[in-house]
Amino acid sequence: MSLVKTVYIIVGPTAVGKTAFAISLAQALHTEIISADARQCYQEMNIGVARPSKSELEAVPHHFIASHTIQDTINASVFECYALDKAEALFKTKDAIVMLGGTGLYIKAFCEGLDMIPEIDPKIRAEIIQQYEKLGLRWLQKELSVKDPIYWEKGEQQNPQRLMRALEVKLGTGESIVNFQHKNKITRPFNIVKIGLEMPREMLYDRINQRVMNMVEEGLEQEVKSLLPHLQLNALQTVGYSEWQPFFDGKVEKSRVIELIQQNTRHYAKRQMTWFKKDPEIKWYLASSITIDHIIGG
Repeated sequence: MSLVKTVYIIVGPTAVGKTAFAISLAQALHTEIISADARQCYQEMNIGVARPSKSELEAVPHHFIASHTIQDTINASVFECYALDKAEALFKTKDAIVMLGGTGLYIKAFCEGLDMIPEIDPKIRAEIIQQYEKLGLRWLQKELSVKDPIYWEKGEQQNPQRLMRALEVKLGTGESIVNFQHKNKITRPFNIVKIGLEMPREMLYDRINQRVMNMVEEGLEQEVKSLLPHLQLNALQTVGYSEWQPFFDGKVEKSRVIELIQQNTRHYAKRQMTWFKKDPEIKWYLASSITIDHIIGG
């Protein structure tokens, strides 16, 4: 791969319009898209993760979409290897690639590499998962706040996968995962251009609320119901899926489930923007006014 090769990375909060713009950009560049979404990679998850439609997937080849199963262990390290291999293959015939996604850690791994954390005994991870499944998120939050207050103050306190990983590292190494997060950035053998899409908060939240309603109309309840035997898996501990268990148990009305999904999705979008706004390399555009010419010229 030569230095003239470029990866255009489209980031921003969920529901802002990243997919449509990325497809237009990829078509203009005669290239393909690598998804950097931690949930759309699962074959069994479609409606609840807002996977691109059939027509969108046919318009431009996508990679890391429905490429794995919920039984697979997928994390930033797996994505880094997958995306770098795919980029190398695509660059043999193309000068540019489009990357699209809202999972900040995946994009960071692709652009800069990951911090080297010592290998942890799998038994520690298994025990944490077992306890989490038995005692829930509040137990996990309490454990980490006591055992690793350094991470607890800085980490995503509502994200069970991140919390379990932090607890795993603390128990396995005796050190906070924060202590492993100071590695120097890796310089990749291609150019990286980061483009951020944003819109006024009220408008974005309206789009999120409507998207959730559309998901319900498209059959989200049935999709989650088909996955009930697997709801304990990490892949399904996510917005749009985890909220349904009380409904299936007869404890809440469907209207409450919808409200929670909307609320949790809005919170997720806020966390995404907090993450991306810390990256000075991202050039921001209003989603309503950005054009292809802004990125690659006339």
